[in-house]
Amino acid sequence: MADRGDAIARVRQHFQSGEFLRELDQRVGYRTESQNPASGAALRAYLTDNLQPTLAELDFKTRLIESPTGKGPYLLAEYLEDASRPTVLTYGHGDVVDGMIGEWRDNLDPWKTTIKGDRVYGRGTADNKGQHSINIAALRAVREARGGKLGFNVKFIIETGEEIGSPDLRTVCEAHREELKADLFLASDGPRLSAERPTIFLGCRGGNRIHLDVNLREGGHHSGNWGGVLANPATILANAIASLVDTKGRMKLEALKPPPISNRVRAALADVKVEPGPDEPALSPDWGEEGLSPAERLYAWNTLEVLAMSSGNIASPANAIPGHANAVLQLRFVVGTKHQEIIDAVRAHLHANGFPMVEVSGAQRFAASRTDMDSPWIDWTAESIRKTTGKAPAILPNFGGSLPNDVFSEGLGLPTIWVPHSYPGCSQHAPDEHILLPVTEEALAIMAGLFWDLGQTARMTN
Repeated sequence: MADRGDAIARVRQHFQSGEFLRELDQRVGYRTESQNPASGAALRAYLTDNLQPTLAELDFKTRLIESPTGKGPYLLAEYLEDASRPTVLTYGHGDVVDGMIGEWRDNLDPWKTTIKGDRVYGRGTADNKGQHSINIAALRAVREARGGKLGFNVKFIIETGEEIGSPDLRTVCEAHREELKADLFLASDGPRLSAERPTIFLGCRGGNRIHLDVNLREGGHHSGNWGGVLANPATILANAIASLVDTKGRMKLEALKPPPISNRVRAALADVKVEPGPDEPALSPDWGEEGLSPAERLYAWNTLEVLAMSSGNIASPANAIPGHANAVLQLRFVVGTKHQEIIDAVRAHLHANGFPMVEVSGAQRFAASRTDMDSPWIDWTAESIRKTTGKAPAILPNFGGSLPNDVFSEGLGLPTIWVPHSYPGCSQHAPDEHILLPVTEEALAIMAGLFWDLGQTARMTN
């Protein structure tokens, strides 16, 4: 009689035989750069030529959904075994960022997987082809161990526009709400807390870009002839930013801050240590909000970051007072922040503090979201991972970055659990993107254990 251990052994053998990496290499080979307007055929082929046949072998019924605005298509897949059993909705994205050919170490080809040491290089290995490939392989192993059954129902949605902001994902999901009904959303993207520690996160921080523009006059004016009598837009802009955030990165405007951190969130983060690896930057001492641990600053607090500034010509500065100065800031925020009021609050603050000439506008807003910390699915997932690995997983209230989690948590009303299979030093969105062989093998085992346990679990209320 097959058991949980058999499912995990099967998926480990799938990895150790090299078959998993061969499958991943095929998927990396599709040049699915959604930011490239010429990539439409590759985005579609990734779904129709690779994922649809793969899922059909597992008895999924699949179909493509066209983007309502002409972007990349979506794959919907469904496996229904028993209506009385739990149903899980999972997600992935087949698109990647630019391949950055010629910028990789040793001139590696981003459209092929290359193993060097314990790293597997290739565009999409970490974000997100490798991660949804792990989950598909784990489903296959559980199905084989159970003699062609899973013990639960599965629904997939794979999009091809995540790297351009998932422009139609909410529309598509809400239009197919009945098809996507489930008891749990369980998916994989983003990094673990560290390569060594399995991780669960329950949502993501949001982001709001804030544009600050000072336009005083056309062209520059000689700094010797006009210095001291013409206002300098760069000086004004620097001081305007300094009125929002201090020299330690601490926000000075209350409207930018979140509500107080709850005791439940503090408890979840109490054993979470932010410890950069050898290829990652060291934490800056005495930076960020006072009285918070690094984990609380990263996962439970807001930050205001200056992304870019410009005035004059930095490459070839003239002896002239510039006429313009511009900056793009970003507020990364957690659930509970009144983010709809941010732009008006910043404008009112600057105008009230002597900066009426600073124009304030907003762009590229994405939502923060988080599963209720009291959801029974959190402890269920943590216990399954502990059983498989012998490790207590880190439980993060939200990922530090951003994902379209709100589509599932708010749009579809599901408890959302993310189990990431990458790590902070994976170089996603950069040259040399890679996954780690030990983390990948452990992730395959974790997901086989989770899917096996789901087949042993009665439906539970959310």
